[in-house]
Formats: sequence, C-alpha cells, structure tokens
Amino acid sequence: MKLDRLLAITMLLLNRRRVSAKELSERFEVSLRTVYRDLETINQAGIPVVSYAGASGGYEIMDQYRLDRQFLTMEELQSIIIALRGIRSSLEEQDVAVLLDKVGALVARSEHSDVNRMSEQLIIDINPWHGGQADKELLGIVREAIRTNRVVQFAYTSRHGEDSLRECEPMGVVLKGYAWYLYGYCLLRGDYRTFRLSRIERLQVLERSFERRAGVPQPLSYCQIGEAMQSEHPLVTLVLRFQPRVKARVMDYFEPGQIQAEPEGTLLVTTTQPDEPWLYSMLLGYATDVTVVEPKEVAHALAAKAREIVRMYERTLP
Repeated sequence: MKLDRLLAITMLLLNRRRVSAKELSERFEVSLRTVYRDLETINQAGIPVVSYAGASGGYEIMDQYRLDRQFLTMEELQSIIIALRGIRSSLEEQDVAVLLDKVGALVARSEHSDVNRMSEQLIIDINPWHGGQADKELLGIVREAIRTNRVVQFAYTSRHGEDSLRECEPMGVVLKGYAWYLYGYCLLRGDYRTFRLSRIERLQVLERSFERRAGVPQPLSYCQIGEAMQSEHPLVTLVLRFQPRVKARVMDYFEPGQIQAEPEGTLLVTTTQPDEPWLYSMLLGYATDVTVVEPKEVAHALAAKAREIVRMYERTLP
C-alpha cells in the first residue's frame, strides 16, 4: 500500500544520513518515478526532505526536524526515557546509553526540564538490593556467549545446596522478581534448565560453539521460568493465619486477593505454593507470628523442623 510505503520511507530517512533514489527504488520495488512522487508527497505532508546532487547525492531529512511532533507525544517520549534509564541501571551496555542519547535528542532543549521533572516523579531501578554489580558482570559474559553461540561452563549451587559443574548452551536471560536467570540447554542434564545468576560461580565462556536447537521458544516468558522452577515439586494449597505485627511483610509477599482481614486483626492468607524445603524455611522465618491452619500435614512437618532446631541448639549450647 502507498501509505505503508510512505511511512517506511520516512522511517528509513529518519534513521539514515542519506539515501539515494535508486536504493529506495530497489528496496521498495517501485520505479524511480514512483520514488520521486513519494518523496514529494512526504515533503508536502510537512516533513522536510532535502535532495543533494552529485556522486554522493541522495535524499535526507533536515537535521532540525524532530520526530516527536509527528509520531510520539511528549508523554510517550518521557516514558521511553525513564524506561531506558531503568534498564541502563542494570545493564552496563554502551548500546543502551547511545539509544538513550538518541531518544533524548528527539526532545527540544526547551522541553528537557519537563523530562527531568517527570524523571523525579517516576524512577525505575531494577537492580537487586544486593549483588547488583556481580550480576552486571555475569550478565555481560552470558549475553556475549549468547550472541556468539558459545558454550558456558560454571559451578552451580541448586536450591537444595547441591554443588555441581555445569556446561550449558545459553539461550537467553530473564529478569524475574528482581533476580536474573540464565535459560539454556544443560549438557549435564540433557534438558533445558534455568540457572539463577546469583548462584553461578567461576563462569567462563568456552571455545566450543553450538547451533541453536529447534523448538526453543523466543522470547522466553516469565511463565516458562516459573514452570521450570516449580515442576520438580507438587503444589499445595495453604491456609495461613498471621499476627497483626507482620502485616507489612504479608502485604509485601502475598497478593491482595489472597489476604483476608479478620475481626481480631489477624490476617488469613490462602495461597498455593510448591511443597519444597524453601516453603518451610519461609514459614519458619515468621516464627510464632504464623499458624498453619491447613493442611495439617504441613503443620506437622513444620513442627517437626522446629523441634529439630531446638534439639540442635540443646546439643551445642552449654
């Protein structure tokens, strides 16, 4: 369609310094006469296209032209800038900084104060509370291995505290719950696995390359990461009663629809969690501020673990 071609030509000119009519003709598979008509139509629409003669001649859009008045509102540009700043806080990549500069250049000087004011009102920082710099360094190594299709080797500690040496064909990285994960084909397990970066040590990129396997979903979804982490353990539905003094912690962790306020001030939470050792560690962290109402099997298991802790200290303390 002519409208689609006009928009495509405009975006091409905005992202290229100078383009010849012959290149436009070949790219969009139209005659030179049609290209000339399209350029004139774009010019008449208010987008200043300038032509240059000679061997290095061609067409370009005037430097003073700004995209924001034609395609993006000021609020949309502000949102893009804020999001890019948040990404830059976690990824030490020059490409992100350059992209931020390009988007910022679309904003007129007189409007920079508006962008800065909105940036003060909304701040995005996806760095974890600890380990941010270490994750950045690992991310840089992993992403380079992904780009070059190189096998990575590292020591890994599982959720159960088991250490192993892994070799992995890296497919992608995912940010979930303020933690970065590497997703790839584990050569030790012969299957796809998810590895949390904070548990990776002695990471190195091997000289051995690999071909990406067929059937790997791209891009990786957060849902797939969650399924991979929970597939080893069955799910259990819990009914928990929390004391009022831990209300803030309960609100931070559980969804509002899972929390029911009781007349006495206690909080009744109904949630579904994987039945794994982490669950009991989480519940023990609340000490006497939580009671497992259902199921009774979890309550008995939690009580048994508490007794084990008591016996351990009875043996070690004078």
